[in-house]
Amino acid sequence: MVDRLANSEANTRRISIVENCFGAAGQPLTIPGRVLIGEGVLTKLCRKKPKARQFFLFNDILVYGNIVIQKKKYNKQHIIPLENVTIDSIQDEGDLRNGWLIKTPTKSFAVYAATATEKSEWMNHINKCVSDLLSKSGKTPSNEHAAVWVPDSEATVCMRCQKAKFTPVNRRHHCRKCGFVVCGPCSEKRFLLPSQSSKPVRICDFCYDLLSTREMTACQSTRSDSYSQSPKSSLNDVSDDDDDEDSSD
Repeated sequence: MVDRLANSEANTRRISIVENCFGAAGQPLTIPGRVLIGEGVLTKLCRKKPKARQFFLFNDILVYGNIVIQKKKYNKQHIIPLENVTIDSIQDEGDLRNGWLIKTPTKSFAVYAATATEKSEWMNHINKCVSDLLSKSGKTPSNEHAAVWVPDSEATVCMRCQKAKFTPVNRRHHCRKCGFVVCGPCSEKRFLLPSQSSKPVRICDFCYDLLSTREMTACQSTRSDSYSQSPKSSLNDVSDDDDDEDSSD
């Protein structure tokens, strides 16, 4: 069915409408073979609070953005290649129901549908698209995923030292490796996570020690084989970058 729709006028028109809704700031979405599978509003669990986002499922990508005018205008377009996506169901908890995790190497987050039926349909369609893509490309599912950030509201004190209380002065930070909410002193170090950024990113002391030990072990192993293997180039672009934790997403 997807192959039949790929070059249809109706599909081309639907994708064009989505493009126009994002305006000039959005990336072009019309390419040969791309099919719009479905769309809808899902609640995305952001660091501050859950927020409604418009999602569009294509046969090769998942697109979402902020709702400016429902069905007419969206901004802050995000495009996620489906071949890198893994999804896991989330158990209902309080007001947060019908949810699942969308996990990728660069970013992972939770979304919630309005009903259990809607959740089931979204998950089935996403899994089918991912399965078809991997089958065609011969690739294996990604086994590396970015951590899902713990929402700010779930941590009144640092999740590492268990001592520092968060205040307007003592800000919350997120470790990019584990997703924990941590205080400044517990997350002063940075580490290069190539799947998430070309520059070192903020991580907590616990993850830094863990990653440093692994890197040291790998480095020692590489040196032991240095006579039989050509040297690997070092990672560049390791300058410090601004913390992005003031963003609503």
